Amino acid sequence: MMVPVRCFTCGNVVAEHWEEFDERANEGDEDPEMVLDELGVDRYCCRRMLVSHKDLVDVVSPYQ
Repeated sequence: MMVPVRCFTCGNVVAEHWEEFDERANEGDEDPEMVLDELGVDRYCCRRMLVSHKDLVDVVSPYQ
């Protein structure tokens, strides 16, 4: 599975947050917004990139 490495807009490294964000968001108990707050992802573009990538991976992954 492709893991996002950098934010497409600002270039910040987001790969360090991907695994924990993915695990915690998949559990369903936590709101993705709260997970990103706790991980310290403050920029809108980085947050958008992680959330949209997560949605995309869930749709595309059955075809791998």
